[in-house]
Amino acid sequence: MSTQEFQALEHEKQILECANTIDQVKEQNRNNPLWSKVEIEKLETKLDRLKKKVYQNLTPWERVAICRHPARPKSIDYIDNLCDSFEELAGDRTFRDDRAIIGGLGVIDGERFVIIAQEKGCDTESRIERNFGMPHPEGYRKAMRLMRMAAKFKLPVISLIDTPGAFPGLSAEERGQGCVIAQNLWEMSRIPTPIIVILIGEGCSGGALGMGIGDVIAILEHSYYSVISPEGCASILWKDASKNDIAAKALRMHGEDLLEFGVVDAVIDEPLGGAHHDPELTFSRVKKFILDQSKILIEIEIEKLIEDRYQKFRKLGKFIEEGSPEN
Repeated sequence: MSTQEFQALEHEKQILECANTIDQVKEQNRNNPLWSKVEIEKLETKLDRLKKKVYQNLTPWERVAICRHPARPKSIDYIDNLCDSFEELAGDRTFRDDRAIIGGLGVIDGERFVIIAQEKGCDTESRIERNFGMPHPEGYRKAMRLMRMAAKFKLPVISLIDTPGAFPGLSAEERGQGCVIAQNLWEMSRIPTPIIVILIGEGCSGGALGMGIGDVIAILEHSYYSVISPEGCASILWKDASKNDIAAKALRMHGEDLLEFGVVDAVIDEPLGGAHHDPELTFSRVKKFILDQSKILIEIEIEKLIEDRYQKFRKLGKFIEEGSPEN
C-alpha cells in the first residue's frame, strides 16, 4: 500500500510530501521529460532514507498512533486472509450474541483451529455493530464456550486481541462484567488444549486479559498491551490527558519492554511504518508464527501444558526490596 492511499499520521507528513513530489515529477515527465531516470532514482533513494529515519526513531506515542490507524488490519481481515475456510459460531447460550467477539472454526493450511477474536469494525456502521471492539459479558462467555468446545474436540485455540477495553457501561456491570472476566482468567488457565494469543492492535486492561491467557503470547511490533490507555494514565497521574505522550513512554507497553518483562514470548515484526503499509506481509508472518507454534504445542502433554501455563503467569511481576522492614 502506498503512502498516498491512506490517512498520513503526524510523523508521516514529511514522507507524504516527498512521495507526492516524486509522483508529480513522474507525471510531468510523461508529457514533458525534464528529469532524467538517474535524478528520479536519487529522489526515490532520498525517500527511502527518510522513511527509515522516521520509522526507526518512533516515540511510544507515535507507535500508539500506528496501532490505532484506521487502515490497520482488523481481526476479520486476519481471519479472511489466514483461513482456508472459517465457520462462525454465535451466541453465549445465556443472553445474546456479542458482535464485538468473532468466534468459530477455522482451517489454516489444512490445520484446524478454534479462533476467537475481538473486532472493532472498519467504518461507522460496523464500528457501531461491533461496539468499537469493547466486549460485553456475553462476549467473554461466548469466547469461553468456544474454548470449551475446542478442548472437547482437541483443537488448538487462537485468540486475537484488539480492544480499547471491556465495555464499561452500566448494563455490562449489571450482567457481571468483572466477574465474567475473572472467570475467564481462571478457566483459560486450565483449558486442556493449546492456546496461542496474538495482540494485533490495542490490548487494554481486563478487556484484553479476559481473552489473553495462553501458552504462547505474541505481539505485533507496534501493538501495545497495558493495564490502561496512555490517555487514561495521564488523566489519573497528571490530571491532564494531553500528557499522553509522557504516559505512553512511562507505561513501557510495547513489544521490546513486554518481552523483557516476560509478559509476551515473541514480537512479530511489522512492515516498515506499520501493518497497514503491507497487510499481506503481516498476514504471512502471523500465519507462520501460528503454524510454527502449533506444531510445538501439540507435542506437549496436556498436564505439562497446563502446569507450564500456570507457572508462566504465576511468575509475572517483579519487586525490589530495599533495606529491612521497619519494626
